[in-house]
Amino acid sequence: MPEPGVDPGKGFFNVLRIARAARYTVRGFRHALANDTSFRQEFVIALILAPIGVWLGDTGVERALLVMPLLLVLLVELLNGALETAIDRIGTEHNELSGRAKDLASAAVFIALLSVPVMWGLVLLG
Repeated sequence: MPEPGVDPGKGFFNVLRIARAARYTVRGFRHALANDTSFRQEFVIALILAPIGVWLGDTGVERALLVMPLLLVLLVELLNGALETAIDRIGTEHNELSGRAKDLASAAVFIALLSVPVMWGLVLLG
């Protein structure tokens, strides 16, 4: 019996907590793929380029350096979508600070996208 005031869903290794987290993760991916055109395009590109990067890399480090920027783009795009969704929940009317936050998140995606050709060029061209 759990101690009073202790949430039985908490703990170092709780299968139910892990299952809930996995369900939230799958729901997030499904939402991004269904509703975010940019994420969908970047996901397809990553699915194409990741195996090519693994094939082109000579060492494990090179393979990691070719695949990681692809994952970085997806990560930053997910965060960008989360930020935009939160801002839109607050209100869709024009607001300078909301616009600035969305622009900053978009700039972060752009930098992540730039990391792909830079990293691939540095690794593959020596």
